Amino acid sequence: MVTDHRLASIDSRTFAAGRDANPLVIVPVGALEAHGPHLPLGADILQAEATAQELAARLEAWVAPTLAYGSCPGAREFPGTVSLSLATLEAQARGVLSEFARQGIRRIVVLSGHAERGHMAALREAAAETMRSHPAARIAVLSDYDFVYELRGLDAPPTDGHGGLLETSRVMAIAPATVGPERPVVAYRASRFVPGAPTPEEWPESVIGDTRGASAELGAKIQAHVLDRLVTEIRSILPA
Repeated sequence: MVTDHRLASIDSRTFAAGRDANPLVIVPVGALEAHGPHLPLGADILQAEATAQELAARLEAWVAPTLAYGSCPGAREFPGTVSLSLATLEAQARGVLSEFARQGIRRIVVLSGHAERGHMAALREAAAETMRSHPAARIAVLSDYDFVYELRGLDAPPTDGHGGLLETSRVMAIAPATVGPERPVVAYRASRFVPGAPTPEEWPESVIGDTRGASAELGAKIQAHVLDRLVTEIRSILPA
């Protein structure tokens, strides 16, 4: 059984032979971003990569190398956050997607572990431009958090958010060794109608919610939900 679906692990001839079968290529996208005192800076990278590998196993897909940096304006002032401009992110993503399309890849999923609105808009514009330039290619742009947040109001409070109960639980399930012992409780007070980064008074940590009830068991439940929803959506959008 194939357990490693990474494109970086195959050779050129294997790629050429597999390309003829109209394979699905998953491009994980992450961010290096503060997630409070308990989660690693690379939480979005870890989640995107783990989800891409599990998804590839279920869909017999290839996983491209991760685009590890994203646009993180809200958390930009927290130590460790690296935030690209939207133009830089769009150009980087467009370059990668266009090269896959040039190589004859016609089904691509951009899977982002970071779900900030501008970040996702930049990825969508990169995909749209690629499809305009390469009409044979079809690209879906998703964040796993499109589906994680379906569980707000069910397995977490409706106000749960970045680095909160759901995300902490998910990282505990995916990469438990990276999760620290603190369990912050943070209320986000910034208005979504005011541009720019929130003030320290409005957001004292890069966390939204109460993480005290986080567990690996809840994280495994969340991840199973995400994978089921991704499989359903991708099979519908990008049939073989």
